[in-house]
Amino acid sequence: MTRWLEVLDPGPLTTVQDAGRPGLAHLGVPASGALDRPSARLANRLVGNEVQAALLECTVSGPTLRAGPGGALVAVTGAPAPVHVAGRACDVGVALWVPAGEVLRVGPATAGLRSYIAVRGGLQVEPVLGSRSYDVLSGLGPAPLAAGQRLPVGPACGTVPAADVVPPPDLDAEPLLPVVLGPRDDWFAPDAVVLLTAARWTVTADSNRIGVRLAGPPLARRRHEQLPPEGVVTGSVQVPADGQPVLFLADHPTTGGYPVLAVVDEDALPAAAQARPGTTLRFSVGHRS
Repeated sequence: MTRWLEVLDPGPLTTVQDAGRPGLAHLGVPASGALDRPSARLANRLVGNEVQAALLECTVSGPTLRAGPGGALVAVTGAPAPVHVAGRACDVGVALWVPAGEVLRVGPATAGLRSYIAVRGGLQVEPVLGSRSYDVLSGLGPAPLAAGQRLPVGPACGTVPAADVVPPPDLDAEPLLPVVLGPRDDWFAPDAVVLLTAARWTVTADSNRIGVRLAGPPLARRRHEQLPPEGVVTGSVQVPADGQPVLFLADHPTTGGYPVLAVVDEDALPAAAQARPGTTLRFSVGHRS
């Protein structure tokens, strides 16, 4: 039996994501993949998928989907949001059965920014360079969802874990992101590092899967010559000429021409990915990288 989910309403930005394309930076290809990886892994576990199976990442608000033949077992995790199956209110963080022909609707996030929808069997859209993730910077992978689209669902395998409702994560009102300094902290004035940790930084509306743009006191440089393009990693805090930092997320460019003052700890990146515009966040500094 061919199984699928039909997109009735795609939501503001709903994309297919998986574990991404690591190891291709030398080709200029970002890693991409789910931004809040713990939430994505949890959604897959709840429906009995491998943790790297392709699923949906919803930004701000989720889609409306109709289950095709055979129905669908789904789970919604990440940013808490109202979930309805066949018009009935349901919980997040639990496996939900959507009968054939019935509708799953995921509404606007009530906290945080990104929710995840996994379906048992995983989404079987065409992979590109070994991944089914959509990369907003390069355009690699399947395009964001569109109304009328049918998303193919793979065959179920393994067993569904016996799990009750998993409560939604506690999203900090003001995330504290640990960083290590470098590799270009020596390009900045001494007070720039002090400001990095002392200031409260506001997430701006220009943020996306490429990076979180922050507004706050300008971080002054002591060196102003041109920096040749060099490799950057996910979590880099790059500071353009205006002194306002950008925290790179999974779809960031693989090289950059502005100095990187610090790099955020990988475990803190989900909190950054869930920070909606207007959220304030802070940095704490460990050792130099």
